[in-house]
Amino acid sequence: MNEQIPFQKEKEVLIIVSPGGGGGGVIDVVAKFGAKADEKTDLSKPLLDAWKEASTLDGPRKAPIEIQVEGTVKAPADPGAFKEPKWITFNRIENFKLSGGGLFDGHGTTAYKREGCKNHDYCGSLPINLRFDFLTNAMIQDITTKDRKQFHVNVLGYKNITFKHFTVSAPDESPNTVGIHIERSDGVNVLNSEIKTGDDCVSIGDGSKNLVSNEVTCGPGHGTSIGSLELFKNEEPVDGVTVKNCTFTNTSNGVRIKTWPGAEPGTCSNIHFEDITATNVSSPIIIDQKYCPWNKCKINEESKVKLRNISFKNIHGTSALPEAVKIICSATLPCENVELADIEITHSGPTGPAVSQCSNMKPKVSGKQNPAPCSAPIPAKPTSAA
Repeated sequence: MNEQIPFQKEKEVLIIVSPGGGGGGVIDVVAKFGAKADEKTDLSKPLLDAWKEASTLDGPRKAPIEIQVEGTVKAPADPGAFKEPKWITFNRIENFKLSGGGLFDGHGTTAYKREGCKNHDYCGSLPINLRFDFLTNAMIQDITTKDRKQFHVNVLGYKNITFKHFTVSAPDESPNTVGIHIERSDGVNVLNSEIKTGDDCVSIGDGSKNLVSNEVTCGPGHGTSIGSLELFKNEEPVDGVTVKNCTFTNTSNGVRIKTWPGAEPGTCSNIHFEDITATNVSSPIIIDQKYCPWNKCKINEESKVKLRNISFKNIHGTSALPEAVKIICSATLPCENVELADIEITHSGPTGPAVSQCSNMKPKVSGKQNPAPCSAPIPAKPTSAA
């Protein structure tokens, strides 16, 4: 855990230990270590003292560790209280569980009013609510994160982690507040969760493998996004992502893959979006290999990321804009084996019915198709959604 970042609490926090030898124990941070539920006392030292007593992990066998959070844990409102751009970090643990129905309040509303996200300088220095780094076999269940100053959750270097009944709550106008960002992790599951935020609900970065997002509701937010990919050197391939039984309401995107033009080479393959409901979504289906927010890229060059084996199946609902399906692939590396099956997305408004745009790909089509696949022209300079 992070040993420098302060935080406050409102109600009891427990660390529950189940040693590998078959014993067990409960450490009450309030009763034994003097934590106070007065919204003023820094909880860092009591919780870290309890953590150290609970987690003497000598030898190759690691004891299971569980933290139950009941009530609300609050971050300082002032971003200047953080020495690093993170708040609570769990690092290099095996067999870990965080549960209890508690809430982590990032006190981010003051940060939302600040400008600077356009240049990344300010937002990049703001703390992330929860970081899970290099954990193996973990369950994050019945936990809420609220009003983060930056990302709500960052997952890095994981093997086998499940988020279940996980809730993210932030207003639509909160900048750069990604719900769950995942990178360089194998076997991540996001299940039966609700995410409301001002950025991607689930953001899937480089090195993500064998990921499942199932029964997740998103909105407001920017949808579920793979990428943006290959802005930096040495990014790892994305392989094996399934997003299914998910609902998007009043979001800027539904299901999306985005890569930077003129950047680094890479691959993204075996991606499946299925059984998706979109309600008033600006871009329900989108592949954007001309992703170029803030015009900070080589927009006249082509993406060097190869996309292959991608399916959109049983996706229905309503689009807030006419461009319900937008698949813009690289002219240098056209998308390979893209499937559209049973698409039913409507748009009604003064700009006309829903349309489908495609470039540098020819999809495999089956079932009902509304709008008709690849039936509309693409503007000379397509715009990138947020």
